[in-house]
Amino acid sequence: MTHKFLIIQTAFTGDVVLATALVETLHLNYPGSQIDFLLRKGNEGLLQGHPHINNLLVWDKKTGKNKNLFKIARRVRNEKYTHVINPHRFGSSGFITWFSRAKYKAGFDKNPFAFCYTKKVKHAISEPYTEHPVHEVERNHQLVAEITVSEPSGPKLYPTQADYEAIDRFLVKPYVCIAPASVWFTKQFPADKWAAMISELPEQYRIYIIGAPSDSPLAETIMSSTTHPHIANLCGKLNFLQSAALMQSADMNYTNDSAPLHFASSLNAPVTAVFCSTVPAFGFGPLRNNGKVVEIQERLYCRPCGLHGHKQCPESHFRCAKEITNLQLLWWISKAT
Repeated sequence: MTHKFLIIQTAFTGDVVLATALVETLHLNYPGSQIDFLLRKGNEGLLQGHPHINNLLVWDKKTGKNKNLFKIARRVRNEKYTHVINPHRFGSSGFITWFSRAKYKAGFDKNPFAFCYTKKVKHAISEPYTEHPVHEVERNHQLVAEITVSEPSGPKLYPTQADYEAIDRFLVKPYVCIAPASVWFTKQFPADKWAAMISELPEQYRIYIIGAPSDSPLAETIMSSTTHPHIANLCGKLNFLQSAALMQSADMNYTNDSAPLHFASSLNAPVTAVFCSTVPAFGFGPLRNNGKVVEIQERLYCRPCGLHGHKQCPESHFRCAKEITNLQLLWWISKAT
């Protein structure tokens, strides 16, 4: 029997990166089978040229959201997928899964359309300070565990040759990449804290600040507050895969609990992930041995203050970010020099 798989992940950029682990697992277990991926418009650049994905289906959620939802659902049904794997937990993706008529429909129990799944998995978040928490990649793997025989694969991105050529001029060793922004205020390490840390990085390092075009003002604020002589604002100048390619060869990458952290995991790049209001036990920490989490050493009464971030600190002190020290952030320097 020919298998035809569809993976649905229409959430944020980092969620798509982590869902690529499912692509790797399915390709390993069903070589030669068709694997398609459905994501939201704006994230398709992550998977351009992916060697194991046959087709990208793109849902425009910003303009004509509901009209486009029905349009993409009809396309999915017409494709006659044998397996639809849906790690996204919201009703829109559940509707697409239900409408697909696939024989195998897998997803989490929190989805409003979970009643239609032939494989329904309990979505469980580990307690905040669990010693061995379940990672998101492991949670997602449960959706395909019964139809595969391998252990969970890791996420993987595939920058193209053109992506590597685009960043070649920046490969002046040694260098450090910093992705300072986050959608949520309480997941974002403060600009003045980034600047203070950068000022203590040895002058032999070039510093590249990466992010979206909208992150450029933040980068400029950081640059104006640091004394480091070799720093460049690359926000908006690189696409997703070019940013990932640049991170791959860095001596160190700094991120928040955000998508660039998963870029690093997908390419086995060294990363220091700063966790402010959230905690790694939620399942979104580094996946490689060369990844390290930096967080406040004291267990605050108010942390974590939620699974996601907030627009401002609910307690108005933001200690979970402000009390992280440069000594914690620069843990790797003595090993590198």
